[in-house]
Amino acid sequence: MAKIETRDVNLYYGDFHALKDISMKMEENTVTALIGPSGCGKSTYLRLFNRMNDLIDNVKIEGEVLVDDEDIYRKGLNVDELRIKVGMVFQKPNPFPKSVFENVAYGLRVNGIKDKHVIEETVVSSLKHAALWDEVRDKLHKSAFELSGGQQQRLCIARALAISPSIVLMDEPASALDPISTAKIEELIHDLKKDYTIVIVTHNMQQAGRVSDFTGFFYMGELIEFGRTVDIFTSPKKHQTENYITGRFG
Repeated sequence: MAKIETRDVNLYYGDFHALKDISMKMEENTVTALIGPSGCGKSTYLRLFNRMNDLIDNVKIEGEVLVDDEDIYRKGLNVDELRIKVGMVFQKPNPFPKSVFENVAYGLRVNGIKDKHVIEETVVSSLKHAALWDEVRDKLHKSAFELSGGQQQRLCIARALAISPSIVLMDEPASALDPISTAKIEELIHDLKKDYTIVIVTHNMQQAGRVSDFTGFFYMGELIEFGRTVDIFTSPKKHQTENYITGRFG
């Protein structure tokens, strides 16, 4: 059974047809990269899985979006519960104006967890999971804004992990970071797939090649090609994919 699946998904912003008949399956404990030029639908597709497109006016969605074989757009689905299962990390680090500790504890408190011991344990394990604990263990009660950009992004990843999702969505998580911080995020993605299913949007082709097991190439709202990353990068079946990967357009 696929962890995430879309079947013939079409999405419209008003009259604009942003996603066209997208069908794709993503397996558990894999990293799937979504690549393609700006404005091709990658981020729109990513946001289907935590229903963030719901927040935009005039959006219409057709087709099925399944997480753990459940249609997440069915009537009566609890979107808050879905967003616990599906964590999200954005392009720019967006820590809250709180301490390092409270940034990670935030989701637990919002979800009604009051036990101090549980909160403390979860914060520590999430920071360890996000490969940040050694760097912040003495700064837990300092402002998150005192951390470097790369540390702030890993803090946002720890915050996403604290509420125990099974899926983590990443929308260009390293595009605002320097090369050393980017390498740490990539290493982290590789480690996290043991416990999570990860979908990452990236403009960086080399990054997609390094971190993902599967790659989907989007162009003009269509999924042109989807397959194992090694196959997409070494022997793409479609000319458009080959042209994009070799830098002839995009």
